[in-house]
Amino acid sequence: MQYLELNALQKELAPHGLVILGFPSNQFGKQEPGENSEILPALKYVRPGGGFVPNFQLFQKGDVNGEEEQKFYTFLKNSCPPVVESFGDPKRLFWEPLKIHDIKWNFEKFLVGPTGRPVMRWGPRTNLAAVKNDIIDYMKQQVFGQRRQPLLRED
Repeated sequence: MQYLELNALQKELAPHGLVILGFPSNQFGKQEPGENSEILPALKYVRPGGGFVPNFQLFQKGDVNGEEEQKFYTFLKNSCPPVVESFGDPKRLFWEPLKIHDIKWNFEKFLVGPTGRPVMRWGPRTNLAAVKNDIIDYMKQQVFGQRRQPLLRED
């Protein structure tokens, strides 16, 4: 479950400056149908359950694609090319119009550098260990003053 892995990643890399931000959306298979007030209890008792509490900031639910997408996501998506070209089953996608840079499914990730510039984008199926390694590599490069080109990963 990615929530558990994201908690572990936040715990491990927060001392080095990583801040994970979560943005729930109901645009992918209607997987987040509840009200904002129901999201944290659902995580705690249902999915993943077992008393889970995210140790990262979870924002209110909103659109990441389409006509009502949050401007933050417009910026992220236009800063990093898409990680995959296909959309999958359009019957499970709930926004219009579909655009090539759109987030294709839940848990697609972006890394934004300390200056506010997006520098990496990962697909939802990318293993969190690979994401962690990429983040650590990026942080090391920042310490040593090297520039990095945007990285895209869909594993």
